[in-house]
Amino acid sequence: MSLRIVVCAKQVPDTHNIKGDAMKPDGTVNRAALPAIFNPEDLNALELALSLRERFGGKVTVCTMGPPTAVEILRRSLYMGADLGILVTDRRFAGADTLATSYTLACAVRKQGEFDLILCGRQAIDGDTAQVGPQLAEKLDLPQVTYVEDVLDVKDGKVRVRNLIEDGYEIAEAKLPLLMTVVGSANTPRPPGAKRLMRYKKAVTRSELMARHKGRDYEDANVLTEEEERLRSRGLWIHEWNADDIGADLGRIGMAGSPTKVKEIESVVLARREYKQVPPTQDGVNGLIHDMIKEHILS
Repeated sequence: MSLRIVVCAKQVPDTHNIKGDAMKPDGTVNRAALPAIFNPEDLNALELALSLRERFGGKVTVCTMGPPTAVEILRRSLYMGADLGILVTDRRFAGADTLATSYTLACAVRKQGEFDLILCGRQAIDGDTAQVGPQLAEKLDLPQVTYVEDVLDVKDGKVRVRNLIEDGYEIAEAKLPLLMTVVGSANTPRPPGAKRLMRYKKAVTRSELMARHKGRDYEDANVLTEEEERLRSRGLWIHEWNADDIGADLGRIGMAGSPTKVKEIESVVLARREYKQVPPTQDGVNGLIHDMIKEHILS
């Protein structure tokens, strides 16, 4: 069975070293203050998509919504083995909460065509809400299975998966088309392939192509069109769509479509007030346990 798989991925700020300038006064992330990375669990979703294509055949399309720089995770997706990249970018998308983001992605998924599976990471590290995947399924009127750790089989238009629950795991079955969110323990994402890296580092969006031609001493629209066709024929074209391209309702995207508002931001700094050094001896350990029992830390 050949599968048409769409992976929704996100470029996120690296939250490992958060500083005071990481947030703007309006409650949105100051992305300029933090390095950008591929959201970790979205990489797991991509790896699962690639492994499913290897098992059952098909095509893997990666779609991301973000600023123009988010094209970098699309190139990395191509390096890893994805067939197609779609960048959904527009200043009008800025400030989107999960509701506006899922609406925008739903418009983009519909535009890209028919599909069997949509895979998303369980959650993004810059929000930790785990809401976009389920909201996207709702907007596309799809069944969903969350916290997926493995796909056991795809047969007769159905998918059998193992997904995590609070006290272990369960085996679930659902009909295609289907949306799944993938957890970090699902797999180990493969590294970029050297040959694919050498090839797809030349893949560009239309904005990048236009920037490449900027400043040349001739103005000929045919030159851009011819180069675009050449890149498309070689599989080096990354689609770039704005709000108009995907037919989005402007009242449902960006800040306008985001009912979630940040009321207050508090910068919490964890500082050590005092500490007690415990000698690495039996008496030292016994003393620590005694103190912890006395402070009701242990009972």
